Amino acid sequence: MTGGHLASNLGAVEITLALHRVFDTPRDKIIWDVGHQAYTHKLLTGRRDRFNTLRQYEGLSGFTSREESEYDAFGAGHASTSVSAALGMAVARDLSGDDYRVIAVIGDGAITGGMALEALNQAGHLGSNITVILNDNGMSIAPTVGALSNLMGRVRFDHRFHEAKEKSWRILRHLPFSNKLKSASEQVESGVKGLVMPTTLWEELGFTYMGPVDGHDIRRLEEAFAQARDFRKKPALVHVLTTKGKGYQPAEGDAVYFHGVAGRNGIVCNTPSYSEMFARTILDVAREDPRLVVITPAMPEGNCLHIVQAEFPERVFDVGICEQHAVTFAAGLATQNYTPVVAIYSTFLQRAFDQIIHDVCLQDLPVVFAIDRGGIVGDDGKTH
Repeated sequence: MTGGHLASNLGAVEITLALHRVFDTPRDKIIWDVGHQAYTHKLLTGRRDRFNTLRQYEGLSGFTSREESEYDAFGAGHASTSVSAALGMAVARDLSGDDYRVIAVIGDGAITGGMALEALNQAGHLGSNITVILNDNGMSIAPTVGALSNLMGRVRFDHRFHEAKEKSWRILRHLPFSNKLKSASEQVESGVKGLVMPTTLWEELGFTYMGPVDGHDIRRLEEAFAQARDFRKKPALVHVLTTKGKGYQPAEGDAVYFHGVAGRNGIVCNTPSYSEMFARTILDVAREDPRLVVITPAMPEGNCLHIVQAEFPERVFDVGICEQHAVTFAAGLATQNYTPVVAIYSTFLQRAFDQIIHDVCLQDLPVVFAIDRGGIVGDDGKTH
């Protein structure tokens, strides 16, 4: 077994099948954000016979790769890039007088990243015809955090509310005066919708919002994607609700653990990892120093910081997929005589070089950078 990103792919099977049924790939361009949910896409696009080489030397990439297939419209590995790439392709299409479709598939974790929000902002401003598929499973690697995540959680609640409302109406419509009852309820609903429904965020950004849609119902997905495909007036966002690890009960129950599973080579090792030893050491220091604060951009489990978080939840900050913010947030803490520790993978720290130089080094601020995965990472390939 080669190992890989299991839970993410199990949650995106139906989305992938529906996309390839509705859109004319590779002419239509599908851009997968991060790319670790694209295994089904690889299987459908001529790479099934080589799938046993996944994440192996000279084998298939664990992410999308333009070198690997014409169906991989854009290479990936890091989060929040898909909407920017999709917008660039759409503008190029329009300048060339072409008419292919451009689709960005992005998760609810990645869409909270600054780069994705910058791209959404410009896409709405330009009015470019792109389709954004928001794969909302409430997770990135760890549970998604932040105010935007809370907003999308409200949409999940509203989705369940609307399902209950539809079931109730099927019963109530048999009562006397049912038409008047429905008319009155619709007027009330219309008046308060803007107050209680957060979907207006996407509308205000210039997108036509569609959804939420059951991400494991292929028929409904095909209907929604076809509607988005045929909508050409402005950008569209299709909000799809999925379950990470869908269909495999252990992964559904522990999506964090099954986000990435290791390959099997018959060797069992019980030695603590470097990340675990780091976290244990940080915990010891935190017990002695009440001004030590730990910051991680969406990787509390990867850095084993859940060990520290369990004892000092108020001093461990998961800022989401926001590496630039993480570094300058730490700089702000340092100005107030706190000792911030930024625990981050080396591959993701490259996104914050400007903040390291401009906000930390030039001001000579005492920020500690705990850089994980600093050597050859092997299976994850060149993007990591």
